[in-house]
Amino acid sequence: MSIEVLNESGVQVDEQELVALARHVLDGMRVHPLAELSVLLVDEAAMSELHEKWMGEPGPTDVLAFPMDELRPGHMPGDDEDEPDPGLLGDVVLCPAVAARQAAQAGHSTEDELRLLCTHGILHLLGYDHAEPEEHKEMFGLQAELLNSWRAKRANR
Repeated sequence: MSIEVLNESGVQVDEQELVALARHVLDGMRVHPLAELSVLLVDEAAMSELHEKWMGEPGPTDVLAFPMDELRPGHMPGDDEDEPDPGLLGDVVLCPAVAARQAAQAGHSTEDELRLLCTHGILHLLGYDHAEPEEHKEMFGLQAELLNSWRAKRANR
């Protein structure tokens, strides 16, 4: 799995941990092992520009997801159905400055908030959404499950 992290935010972030988390999420979602993912960290000005251009909303947001190929979870090599081609999953864009404010409000670390946002963005790339109550329940339940399994994995190291 190819996971690239590019930090243009001006904020120091543990990029290797984001790569490991993203790999954990993609493995947990059974995404093809040759899929490619990009995680971009940007400052508030860049995030505001992207947010307005692509979502039509002013100001910075915490995470944006830009899917490329239509990859779906649950399709690993060796499954009974036709093996999918690996593809470019897309880009997850994170804003550490917004994440830091949200983390303070939520009472946890900026790193925890970035992990949550990265997981959330990857789920959006895989087609999950939270506009409807049932979608919200499914996506946020899956997000919690993936983050809990990540924490458990890290605790056993």
